[in-house]
Amino acid sequence: MLARADAWRVRTFSALRHPHYRRYWFSQLLSLVGSWMQATAQQYLVLELSGGSSSALGWVTVAQFMPSLLLSLFAGAVIDRLPRRRVLLTTQGVLLLTAVALAVTTHLGVVTLPLVMLIAFVSGCANAFDMPARQSMVVDFVPRSDVSNAVALNSLSFNVSRTLGQALFGVVAALGVSVLAGGNADQLSRLALPFYLNVASFFVVIYTLATLPFPPREAAPHGSMLDDVREGLRYVRRTPAVRNVMLLVGLLSLTIINFNVLIPYYARVVFGAREAAFGLLSAAFGAGAMAGALWQASRPNPLRNLRLGAVILIVGAVALAVTPDATLAVPVLAVCGFGMLSLLVSANSSVQLTIPDHLRGRVMSLYSFVLVGMGPPGALISSTLISREGPLGPRYGLIALAALGAAALLVLWQRLPRQLAAPPAATAAVSTE
Repeated sequence: MLARADAWRVRTFSALRHPHYRRYWFSQLLSLVGSWMQATAQQYLVLELSGGSSSALGWVTVAQFMPSLLLSLFAGAVIDRLPRRRVLLTTQGVLLLTAVALAVTTHLGVVTLPLVMLIAFVSGCANAFDMPARQSMVVDFVPRSDVSNAVALNSLSFNVSRTLGQALFGVVAALGVSVLAGGNADQLSRLALPFYLNVASFFVVIYTLATLPFPPREAAPHGSMLDDVREGLRYVRRTPAVRNVMLLVGLLSLTIINFNVLIPYYARVVFGAREAAFGLLSAAFGAGAMAGALWQASRPNPLRNLRLGAVILIVGAVALAVTPDATLAVPVLAVCGFGMLSLLVSANSSVQLTIPDHLRGRVMSLYSFVLVGMGPPGALISSTLISREGPLGPRYGLIALAALGAAALLVLWQRLPRQLAAPPAATAAVSTE
């Protein structure tokens, strides 16, 4: 039994034996805890400023993720041309400044809904470049044999930090009442402390990125920026294993992968929960996602759980729609998180292991486009369908979203890949970062 557990541990965390990846992974984990505290505080801040409006939450989500829809194709071409370190230091610097702006304005009590939307838009522009650049970094620090495991561990750090950050939000917000709000629980400034803690966490990841030894990259000839974008699009269009996985991720992002809208709205409006319960529900989703990422990390074939993860996600969403209260919603949201991460880690790994390195930035930007770029229209669809004033209401609206996701899965079921396709051999010269 002990030997089996030890073998599972070694297999599940195999990518961490590479020291540069291990250093990067732990710095990201710490930084993301702060980012998730900020994201959860921002969601609750929007609901407070708007009087519990799901539409306001949806529009802030649009402002935050619309840049990925508009800039992803261009971002990929930039990432394939410039050193990834330079791209990441720039994006992290911008995100640091947006965190400072949100912390100070909330602390001083001058924050407004339009200001939150503006800050969300600026951070979204930075994330349009940051996300595909970070995803492309996986191959910089691990060999191909560990790429799938590293992708799963990246998702694990994302969701460990989600669980910790969202669970800590309720505690930190309550602490902020005495530290920043002078004991007045009605002041919005109680929400500033999570933003300040996120500002501090940025310095760790910026230092790590500045000092990590990035390996050489394979150089490929580049035409115009538009030609580079077209080359990436042609590759995806002509590679069914990549194209169909992206179609599934994009269609589910439009329908059911909108928990940044679903969880806060269900917590505050449907279940009538306050900060602590809201943080618990969000943390339950993150804990399920963490379990899904661990499960994927222990599997040798990243495609094994692509279909199964989608099925678990859709069934979990239907169960949430009929859940009567916040207490029972905790395990249901954990199931939703497990299914979503099983699906997304499978999808990301299969794409990463298929594409050639000289197209990695462009293809991963397209992946970010279908996952994150579909967030704005998906958020509007979700917020409209689940709104109490909408045509269906919260519960039937969520069932409708799950039905749309199920239809997309059925259409693509037979077209999804079952085995990994090896990327074409590289013939380019080598350049350094």
